[in-house]
Amino acid sequence: MSKKIEIVIAIDIGTTSTKTLAVDREGHIHNSHSVAYPLHTPSSGYAEQDPDVIYEAVLDAVAAVMKKGGYTAEQIVCATFSSANHSLILLDDQEFPLTPSITWADQRSAAQAERLLSDGTGLPIYLRTGTPIHPMSPLVKLIWMKEERPDLFFAAKQFIGIKEYILNKLFGVMVMDHSIASATGLFNLETLTWDKEALLLADVREDQLPTLVPSTERITGLRTEPAERMGLSASTTFVVGAQDGVLANLGIGAVEEGVLAVTIGTSGAVRTATNKPTVDPEGRLFCYALTEECWIVGGPSNNGAIVAQWISDRLYPGKPLDEVLPLAASVPAGANGLLFLPLLSGERAPFWDAQAKGVMFGLTLSHLETDMLRAAMEGVIFQITAIASLMKQAGEKPREVRASGGFARSTLWCQMMADMLGVPVKVPVSVESSGLGAAQLGLYAMDDCKGSLLRWKEMEGSLYEPNLKNHSLYQGLLPLYLSLYDRLKEPMREISRLQHASVE
Repeated sequence: MSKKIEIVIAIDIGTTSTKTLAVDREGHIHNSHSVAYPLHTPSSGYAEQDPDVIYEAVLDAVAAVMKKGGYTAEQIVCATFSSANHSLILLDDQEFPLTPSITWADQRSAAQAERLLSDGTGLPIYLRTGTPIHPMSPLVKLIWMKEERPDLFFAAKQFIGIKEYILNKLFGVMVMDHSIASATGLFNLETLTWDKEALLLADVREDQLPTLVPSTERITGLRTEPAERMGLSASTTFVVGAQDGVLANLGIGAVEEGVLAVTIGTSGAVRTATNKPTVDPEGRLFCYALTEECWIVGGPSNNGAIVAQWISDRLYPGKPLDEVLPLAASVPAGANGLLFLPLLSGERAPFWDAQAKGVMFGLTLSHLETDMLRAAMEGVIFQITAIASLMKQAGEKPREVRASGGFARSTLWCQMMADMLGVPVKVPVSVESSGLGAAQLGLYAMDDCKGSLLRWKEMEGSLYEPNLKNHSLYQGLLPLYLSLYDRLKEPMREISRLQHASVE
């Protein structure tokens, strides 16, 4: 009788869906399942979700992957989490949500972020916490909530994020891992505790926040109803896990010096690993924990594949995106003299400007739809290149890029990245980087954190070598691209005020 395979269930809670992976001890994905849910944007600046809808998605996604594989609860080594960052949920004294889950994309606290930056309060907090001052940050969201919705703020007993909400529903515990905590703006990187000055600024007590635990923390005692729904047992071990960004590095093996991880899904990010907390003197890069020995430094962009989808919908309505993107291959590098600032959702790194706007620069009567498509795709990679340039200034010089996310399926986009950055780009066989990273972290935790955090040999994938002629062209265009934002920063604020007034 053959031995039954042992499986780790990785639960990846994203902005638009929760995806589960069934991964064996050698890193092979046996099956997966995804459950989508909406992002609610009822008014300008809003980006919220129903936490109970996401909780149901977690239960359904785990149940589906268990059923697909025909697994028994005894075959599950552990279940482990990856989760999007920066969410905020206020709970009352009965642990009932007073608010939706306010996501990273919510922009309502833009004025509070600008005030913290302009009055000098923000930079010292960033230098201690590693979270740039921006509306994405739960710290800034809390300040906005106190000022604009004091009825909710002062009624709240707990301030948590979406992963903490789900863990509490599953186990009745209120814990937050160091990785998620390091993206709140409330966590001290050196002491691994809640930062007293940040708490004072937010007017939040330590007992209103979850108990801090390592990302490798193990939990048992799953409640009966969710256990039955998922096909697990009360004794199934869950590893608390970490945020999706740092786990993406682990999932594609980018936890060594000189290797950049670039992830572009709806949004994007550039990250590299260090063995100690590292911050940027000007507050432009994040520093987030994976474990106490591994820290991830980098910058996020609001504008990834969502930009390609937007321009595809406008120029080629009804045509699938994977059929539209290859059309840009007919246009030479530089898009026939078009530059596109893809700042359709404001921007985080490298500008940290919630009021930034999209700009198509250089249009003439001779330009075609394919030129505009190419310019939009290049704009996304220009943003990635600008973030990588900041990291070079911090001493993180890349020798190789490992790419993940939906964009990594586009050969044109991957070649474009190699050409702009001037280094080889590797794409692993699987682009499920965060889920695979969560599975590795889960196994590492189950082995009492012994051995290597990076457990699996790199699987062969695609390799894109830079075209040096194109690299030279892009190097010449990058300063012009960046100068456009600098020159248009104030007009962007003026048009933002006009847009805000028109909505009101």
